[in-house]
Amino acid sequence: MSLIGKICLSGCIKNGKTADTDCKRTVIDVKFVKGISLFFIYPLFMLVLGFYAGVQFTDHYERLYYQKEDTELPADEMTLPLEHEAVDDDMDYEKAEDEAEKSSYLEAASASETLNVETKYVLEERDLFRDSVVETTWRLPDKYVGMNREQFLEAMEEYAAFPPLTELQRGFVGLEVLSFSREKVVVQMNYRVVLPTESFYLAVYDNEVVVLLDDGETVYIETGIRLEELQDELQEQIINRMRIENEAVLYDFLEAHTS
Repeated sequence: MSLIGKICLSGCIKNGKTADTDCKRTVIDVKFVKGISLFFIYPLFMLVLGFYAGVQFTDHYERLYYQKEDTELPADEMTLPLEHEAVDDDMDYEKAEDEAEKSSYLEAASASETLNVETKYVLEERDLFRDSVVETTWRLPDKYVGMNREQFLEAMEEYAAFPPLTELQRGFVGLEVLSFSREKVVVQMNYRVVLPTESFYLAVYDNEVVVLLDDGETVYIETGIRLEELQDELQEQIINRMRIENEAVLYDFLEAHTS
């Protein structure tokens, strides 16, 4: 029995039997109030306890969650390298396409630049001995009309490999195409100009026949004639330096073996 019940009971005993009924009623009321109090207080206590536990649990969970986020990269940052790689691949592909288009454009432009009858044909005749240049502008030869750059270069290479005899007589040693366009082509013709003497010598240099001046040392013409292409008797004479009396005899020899 509670303290309040004991006090009420002792009071009832002191007052006698007449108060017995009232005391019993009072004790019952106290028990009823106590029961009602427990009925409300206990659930309220459990509710408060549960709310407090929930708050603590939520706070603890949030701390763990944000701590985990701090140690891990976000999803968008994790995929960022892949996105960069994709962008780089696209840029490389676009760059390759641009270069291919530029190359195609240049090839088409070069192919469209063909020579015509109005193209200027500029010759720079260079004397290698005197280091002098004489420039002249000519009408483009008909055989070059309609050629593009590659075709013109091939024609010049063939000319340098098999120059006319008149060019050899002038001391022609080679050429170089300095510029090419629809408006003008510039060709440098290189000569080793040596004044001829009354007589000459035929000799061998690097298995080819060369014409020397009468001093036996100065090269006058590089004929391009291979020694093995000549008859054995003539080869032996040239190896021993065959003497040529004059310019007319020299030209007859060159025409006979370079045609």
